[in-house]
Amino acid sequence: MLEGSGKRFTPWGFNYDHDADGRLIEDYWEGEWATVEQDFAEMKALGANVVRVHLQFGKFMTDPRTANAAALKQLVRLVELAERTGLYLDITGLGCYHKKDVPAWYDKLDEDARWAAQEKFWEAVAGACAGRKAVFFYDLMNEPVVPGGKGKRDDWLAGAFGGKHFVQFIALEAAGRPRHEIARRWTNRLAAAVRRKDKEALVTVGLVPWSLPAGQAGLDRPGLSSGFIPEKVTPGLDFVAVHLYPEAGKLDAAMETLRGFAAAGKPVIIEETFPLKCGPKELGEFFDRSREHACGWIGFYWGKTPEQYRKGKASIGEAITLGWLEMFEAKAKTMTDPTSPGDSRDK
Repeated sequence: MLEGSGKRFTPWGFNYDHDADGRLIEDYWEGEWATVEQDFAEMKALGANVVRVHLQFGKFMTDPRTANAAALKQLVRLVELAERTGLYLDITGLGCYHKKDVPAWYDKLDEDARWAAQEKFWEAVAGACAGRKAVFFYDLMNEPVVPGGKGKRDDWLAGAFGGKHFVQFIALEAAGRPRHEIARRWTNRLAAAVRRKDKEALVTVGLVPWSLPAGQAGLDRPGLSSGFIPEKVTPGLDFVAVHLYPEAGKLDAAMETLRGFAAAGKPVIIEETFPLKCGPKELGEFFDRSREHACGWIGFYWGKTPEQYRKGKASIGEAITLGWLEMFEAKAKTMTDPTSPGDSRDK
């Protein structure tokens, strides 16, 4: 949409991961398409230019080698909607958010066979979307992890949060291999699958903040690491995507974490953020400070406008979400205008 204009593009948008009732887009994008259209229009009206959508593996693959043609058709319909609305898409794949949607045959595959099935997923998705101007980039997986320790896991998914499994393992055991080497091999293999079908694709991976080595991250958890060390896995990617939720009174720590990801030498997009651990005002302060190292920000939208949240008595969660949306809308122009005060990215 901006191709050939010479204009700089700053991602500013929403994760459209589920609706107010917790349903994933694939749960309603066929029977309630009008809702999707309305939500895209609302996100655009709030100042968004990017929408991140999450695709579950089980909805797009009928067996290890065969893609679901109906799901791919609906995805193309979504891309066309984004084009009409003037939005770019961050297409995040291989989701297993709802455990009930994970095929039994998928969980039974060994590591190499699972990776091969994941390659087929990305070949199908990238093939369906290739050449579409609304596709901004592909995110290979939401928050992948390589297991540590000497034992073997019996589950590919980490624990649930809010009824959804956001963290996924790419192997069940390290088996003596360096964890970052497993992460690098997986990343390069799946990125190559995308690029075989979409030659112009931008590719990244959505990383948890504790992907940084111990002692390097301001929000580091002692003894816990994802194995996806940015400087080890990002050479084959186009940019770094980090999921970062600043804590109240600890913006310096969040900035330290962000600097750690920027040190990998690639552009950084904060692909997930929200006033989950701090207030909307403090998150806005973090946005201002983070412009030194980040070049894009993606929060959350769950299908309700600020006007809808203002009606009636709001719960604490609804009040926080309203504050977030009001802040997002107010900062839209400032954050996406490279000439606005406080932008230090070109210094």
